Amino acid sequence: MVGPGHGDPILAVHNVEVVYGGVILALRGVSLEVPAGSIVALLGANGAGKTTVLRTVSGLLDVHHGEVDRGEVTFEGEPVPLHDPAAVVRRGIAQVMEGRRIFAELTVDENLRAGAFTRRDRSEIRRSYERVMDLFPVLADRRRSTAGYLSGGEQQMLAIARALMASPRLLLLDEPSLGLAPLIVQQIKDIVVEINRAGTSVLLVEQNATMALSIAHHGYVLENGKVVKDGPAAELLADRDIQEFYLGVGEAGRRSFRDVKTYRRKKRWSA
Repeated sequence: MVGPGHGDPILAVHNVEVVYGGVILALRGVSLEVPAGSIVALLGANGAGKTTVLRTVSGLLDVHHGEVDRGEVTFEGEPVPLHDPAAVVRRGIAQVMEGRRIFAELTVDENLRAGAFTRRDRSEIRRSYERVMDLFPVLADRRRSTAGYLSGGEQQMLAIARALMASPRLLLLDEPSLGLAPLIVQQIKDIVVEINRAGTSVLLVEQNATMALSIAHHGYVLENGKVVKDGPAAELLADRDIQEFYLGVGEAGRRSFRDVKTYRRKKRWSA
């Protein structure tokens, strides 16, 4: 695990409730912090509310007919403009969505330049471009290739590189290891660590708890729209319940997280 982050919170989510379509309560009083210079992992099963947290921060809730019913999100001590994604990017937050969401018909170069759409300083854009070319040499080799023809791993790298073109101080990553071979997952993991070492804070949403907690400083476990556990990543990685429910290991005869009923986990975690 990388060393601990020790900055003040760059991102603070305080007691946030999110409703979809005026009916479905997706987040139920979620609070979390991302210290400046740190990697924070957000774990949970499908439907736990992880992506909703990212959409809340990045201003994309409206697109999905969601709204913040209560609570506050601050970035560097100031409220986040929750209904203006472009303003969020200009403030210094960029998101890599689940499923990559690259522009498949455009070239690698064109995808990267689209990532800098909120910026005007050409010299700064050029420096960001050179940075991502150094960080992703495979993209440098494929810069004129149509993005849709890249491999899954290359497309994930492109999605991350495109977000970095906005020069964010906080990077939101939604399931970056999803559907990738173990060797590529290791490469993505190393890239996230390198991005963080270069000064970018990271909020990492993952179902791959081993990968996420091995590089994070702190972790939160989300279930049914609520934070049910949090702590230093090393402690969560060693926690018996986390091992059983997220890593598929534990006492003999016990089943992995996906096969265990929610009420039993919550009862044990709240004991």
